[in-house]
Amino acid sequence: MLLLDLEDFAPRDRVDAFHHAMTDTSVPNDIVHEEPDTGMRARIEGWRVGGLDLFDMRCSGFEVRRTARHVRGHRDRPVVSVSLQTRGVHRAEQAGGRFTLGPEDICVFHELAPRTYGWSGYGASQAITMDTEYLGVPVDTVLRASVRLRASPLHDLLLGHLRALWQDPGRLEADPGAAALANATTELVRALLTSAAHDERDRQVREIMDSSLVARIMAYARRHLTDPDLGPERIAVEHAISKRQLYVVLGRAGIRLEQWLIGERLEAACRLPPAGFAPSCRTARVRRGGPLRLHQPQPFHQALP
Repeated sequence: MLLLDLEDFAPRDRVDAFHHAMTDTSVPNDIVHEEPDTGMRARIEGWRVGGLDLFDMRCSGFEVRRTARHVRGHRDRPVVSVSLQTRGVHRAEQAGGRFTLGPEDICVFHELAPRTYGWSGYGASQAITMDTEYLGVPVDTVLRASVRLRASPLHDLLLGHLRALWQDPGRLEADPGAAALANATTELVRALLTSAAHDERDRQVREIMDSSLVARIMAYARRHLTDPDLGPERIAVEHAISKRQLYVVLGRAGIRLEQWLIGERLEAACRLPPAGFAPSCRTARVRRGGPLRLHQPQPFHQALP
């Protein structure tokens, strides 16, 4: 859904239009524009996937400043934003640290903490916002984690999950599984923040890691669907669990791994762009090293490691 396109506004009206889209009385910010007089450009689209709000923004250089004064006037239900930088080098300041962000980074902001964020030149970002109460991570934990996300082994796992989510948010918005996807995404974000903020031996980290295991397994599998050797053995090793534990955990969640992999690979194959012709799903599966010859379903009791 298109939320804003500054091409629809006269140049003299674009600053106000952009400011109205980015801030209001419930979420106040100060905004500085790089090109207020020479023709700002901005396009913002939004989607609702389950309980998550997704925003894709492409615009000319700007900087958003949220001060302690702004934080004191926060709305009743503040949010945490998790964003990817899809174009340009972004600058951020939070929790006393300054850092730059590129396409391989995840950026996390808590609405109840002062911060500065923006970029120079034409840039783009994709952000997901989630309710802080539902996320259930304290402000100080979010702040502590936000400046050391890469210290967690879950960083790249969540990065891959978010990239996959952003491939077609419009389709996901209408999917019957949208609510489950939103829950899984929230679990992964909670796990990353807890992991990055605490020592991995911490009891809270272990509890979060255990509770997010199914979501982490699913995210990992989706990220590696095209790998010919993806199967229960590799998935179990990657998550430091036994093959038997893998099947038990997924079985409790109502997931039969081999059938799930076949379904996911088949759906991915059907989305492949045609190369001069439109291949059947079976042809596409073979072209991608397909699952039918790799992971034949087996009875659950036989699959238990």
